[in-house]
Amino acid sequence: MTEGLPIISIIILLPLIGAVITLLLGKNDKYAKWVAAGFSGAALVLSVMVAFFFMIHPDDSATGYHAAPLVDGEAGFYNYQFYEDHTWIESLGINYTVGLDGISLPLFVLTTLLSFLAIVFSWDTKYRPKEYFGLMQILEVGVLGVFVALDYFVFYVFWEVVLIPMYFMIGVWGGPNKDYAAIKFFIYTHIASLAILISIMALYFQADAGSFSMEAIAVAGTTHFTKTFQVAIFAAMFFGFGVKVPMVPFHTWLPDAHVEAPTAGSVLLAGLLLKMGGYGIIRVAIPTLPDGAHELVYVIAIIAIASILYGAMLCLAQKDLKKMVAYSSISHMGFVLLGFATFSTLGVVAGVFQMFAHGLVTAVLFMMCGVVQHKAGTRMIPSLGGLSKKMPIAATMMTIGFLASLGLPGLVSFAAEFMVFVSMFNTWSLWLFLPIISVAITAAYYLWALQRSMFGPLTNKIDTSHIRDVDWYEGVPVGTLIALIAIFGVFPYLIFQFITPAVEIVTKILGGG
Repeated sequence: MTEGLPIISIIILLPLIGAVITLLLGKNDKYAKWVAAGFSGAALVLSVMVAFFFMIHPDDSATGYHAAPLVDGEAGFYNYQFYEDHTWIESLGINYTVGLDGISLPLFVLTTLLSFLAIVFSWDTKYRPKEYFGLMQILEVGVLGVFVALDYFVFYVFWEVVLIPMYFMIGVWGGPNKDYAAIKFFIYTHIASLAILISIMALYFQADAGSFSMEAIAVAGTTHFTKTFQVAIFAAMFFGFGVKVPMVPFHTWLPDAHVEAPTAGSVLLAGLLLKMGGYGIIRVAIPTLPDGAHELVYVIAIIAIASILYGAMLCLAQKDLKKMVAYSSISHMGFVLLGFATFSTLGVVAGVFQMFAHGLVTAVLFMMCGVVQHKAGTRMIPSLGGLSKKMPIAATMMTIGFLASLGLPGLVSFAAEFMVFVSMFNTWSLWLFLPIISVAITAAYYLWALQRSMFGPLTNKIDTSHIRDVDWYEGVPVGTLIALIAIFGVFPYLIFQFITPAVEIVTKILGGG
């Protein structure tokens, strides 16, 4: 890795080039999956190399280290590595500025990982494969851009790019109600995007920094943003990003989108797109508008707890495995908001780690829902039962996924959720009893669903004679994710070492620790 190499731009360009080639294959669409896997795999390899160099050279010019400007002698915003800054539209102060820090790096690598594994999982796609794999790569480009953009204009462009491929993945390759789900997804997320756009323009004009740079606006905001302004804009940003998380009561688009989306679409939606909302809150809203965040901290906490409990309760009532997993995402992403609401280093680190952990776990869950659908022909829990007799490997994988999601010690979600609980107790003491109720509810709906679908007597409600176990292109992605879930569950410090230094800068801005 040499100084000056635009490695982030190269990683973003790889899936974009792959998408163009895939879409131009003409009648040779049988090669679409190979092209997509090749370019997405190359991006994954480079992103892992970036993480490795990030770890061994935390502040070395060899990795393009960039220290943010100081504010009152303290770290002003963030410190970045692999920093790139190029003038784009000089008259408007728009630059192509990208970089990675400890908050964005885990999500950046997660994006390349899940994108590659989703492509492999979709190996048997027969219907319009060019467009399918091309859209998946375009979506990867957009998500990668969101996690590295350090200019508000560039950030918003990448943010909007993500909506288009997901809309078509749901609308073209989705289930019976795909049109309704795709339109609902687009309406919700587009309205949220408008709130973000209005907030960005307000920050730009109020800061009067002559630039869309996140750093410049944040630093200028220390003197130009009044408390009233911060509260109003933080509320708008929190709404915009919160819809994507999603938070109660703006969550209803998510179950419909998941149920109708193809399996790979659900993996990318839950594993990556939801993380964009949490990332926007901790990257943009909280550190840029700290006074606004402080004024609305109880609103954040109440919404977080409501999302945790309401999402968990709804899971108990679901008959569709995939819809149950979709509602569980609402509950588990509530832990991200709750960690952020503590304004403590421990809590914010836990929130960021929960985004990473949830991305790994929910990918396993949605992939296994897809396996059950493909093999058994249904995901309806009352019609299933005893499938472990026909699908022992699939049953084992689903069991591990459910145990990881409910927070079993030794698996990745435990560390994140336990840290959220500790930080909440340190901040709000016995109010911890509200979100901790979700632990019992989560165990109940997962174990109940597992017992009814995978164990017990073999069902006679569907034809089970044709059911077989996982194919290689299903087992390899799920097996890879399970291995990572175990590794980061036992050694969470492998991720904490990246997240903690970046989060400490945020909590200094907030006046916490």
